[in-house]
Amino acid sequence: MEKSGKELVQKVFSENKKAYVKSKTHAKGVDLMAIPHWLNLNVEDKLLDVATGGGHVAKIVSPYVKQVFAVDLTKDMLEEAAKHLKSLSNIHYIVADAESLPFLNNTFDHVVCRIAAHHFTSPYQFLKEVSRVLKPGGSFLLIDNIAPENASLDSFINSLEKLRDSSHNRSLKKSEWAHFLQEVQFTIMKEKERKKTLPFQDWLSRTLSDKTMQEQVYNFVLGADKAILKHYQVDHTRGKIDSIGLDEWMVLCEKL
Repeated sequence: MEKSGKELVQKVFSENKKAYVKSKTHAKGVDLMAIPHWLNLNVEDKLLDVATGGGHVAKIVSPYVKQVFAVDLTKDMLEEAAKHLKSLSNIHYIVADAESLPFLNNTFDHVVCRIAAHHFTSPYQFLKEVSRVLKPGGSFLLIDNIAPENASLDSFINSLEKLRDSSHNRSLKKSEWAHFLQEVQFTIMKEKERKKTLPFQDWLSRTLSDKTMQEQVYNFVLGADKAILKHYQVDHTRGKIDSIGLDEWMVLCEKL
């Protein structure tokens, strides 16, 4: 029997839990460092970190707020994050689905979700849940890989992501996210797009260890049109890919 989208997420993140804690892409990055500066954090605030993964967001906001609730669909991943952050006493760990959060309405002052939403089976339902658990006037910070508006570039990156990570659902276009955010009564307060350069082999190996399948990914990328390679800043020589540039969107919203 084929695994559902959520079961695939749990499988991939269980198998690669240590890699995500150690991943420089997740543990560092200008977007991660910017989070406390984008949010107006207060020592009495409660913050929800959705799909915490290696716990990197929870770690960086922990000194600024009273409580952090770090949730993740994958228990093994959450346990690894908790082990990594055992010295921080104000972080609570809860196994939870981003599309069905186990919290009362109007509970949190802030909600953050970083580099995770492209795994969600229903981004719209996720946003509805964020809006529900967030207090009126509260802030929601979303950071995720996005697909360009161009259909060919969109198709390429989502096909590539699915090849390297079976738990990938879809990187949405910015216009799709903006539409959903408006639907659930969020107002965009601040946003920033950037190109995120990733070491290709490290990015590939994090979710794909089979050498034959890795070769399929290499062939898929190297067989792409020049315009696609240029957009994604694919640095390659003699069949070796050194790095790739993904599009990332960081957007701060306020609940009406």
